[in-house]
Formats: sequence, C-alpha cells, structure tokens
Amino acid sequence: MIAFIEGEVVQAGEDYVILRLGGMGILIYVPVTLARQAHIGAPLFLYTHLVVREDGWALYGFESEVERRYFTFLLGVNGVGPRLALAILGVLSVGMIQQAVREEQPEIFTRVPGVGRKTAQKIVLYLQDKIGREEPMAGLAAFSEIDHQVLEALTSLGYSVIEAQAALQSIPRDAPADAEERLRLALRYFAS
Repeated sequence: MIAFIEGEVVQAGEDYVILRLGGMGILIYVPVTLARQAHIGAPLFLYTHLVVREDGWALYGFESEVERRYFTFLLGVNGVGPRLALAILGVLSVGMIQQAVREEQPEIFTRVPGVGRKTAQKIVLYLQDKIGREEPMAGLAAFSEIDHQVLEALTSLGYSVIEAQAALQSIPRDAPADAEERLRLALRYFAS
C-alpha cells in the first residue's frame, strides 16, 4: 500500500489533483474541498489509500490520517464505494460524521448527493461499531446546532451543501455563537 505521497500540484480538478513526483504525474482523487484549496505549483502532502479493482487502480488522498481511516470505515458499508465515500468526506467533516453516528442522525448523511435514507441508516449502524465512545470528537465546534441552522439557511438560499460547508469552515473560530451573525459571516465567503 502507498501510505502517503508528497509532490507539487500540477493540476486540480473537481475531485482530483495531479501531483508531479519524480518526473511522473500521479492522479489522486481527493475530497472536493481539498481539490478546491489546491494551488498549482504548491507542494501537497496526502495520506493515501489505494483501491485495486479488475478494471484499474485508483489512489485516494486525504489531508489527515483520521480522514483516511474514516474513508476505509465508509468503504466497509454495503453499498458505499470509494467515490461515494470520498463524496461523504467532501461534504461532511470527520466531526460531523462522528456526531451523526453517536446521535443516530442518519439524515445528516442524506445531505450528500447520492446518499439516500437507507444508505444513511446503513452508514450509521455500521460506523457505530467502528467509532468507539472513547474516541475524541474531531472538530467539535464545526457542527454545533447553530452551525446546522446556518447550513440549512445557506442551502435554502440555493447554495449547495458543499458550498455551505466551505462557507461554514471560513467562519473565524472566535466568531460569536449567534446564528444570525454566523450566517452573515458565512455569506461574506460568497462575496469574496
């Protein structure tokens, strides 16, 4: 298995990057949020997971070891392949996944295009065995009830879940916990 790759970004697409590595260009599928942040010419370090199938090999990359671990957890769910697992990690943070599983909220997973109610329920049931109660919550501040309200407000305004998630992540950590103020700060993301 290829544990990680570090190289220069040569190209970034919707859900992939191509890294220059020793005279080769390596295509690595990444979460949408990471692909949008990749800058051509900049170095990029990714933890990777190699998927080997009859019709080819595909490399998937993540910013953290925790994201890669959750990717492999999601692959264990019946009906979730690598592309859907990647889409889930592109829309939901690890912290949001943990909260959805611990609080048994499959509806959070249905925010991801391609995840229906039944698949969301399968994910929650499967991950309950994988995510121990003792595991610390990742990014706890990123998915408070107020942020859920802001996310819903942004999607009701016509922004995609991915766009709304990116706007939420752009809110400064020291921002007030008021929903209206957080919505205003999130909307600034789209104005820039």
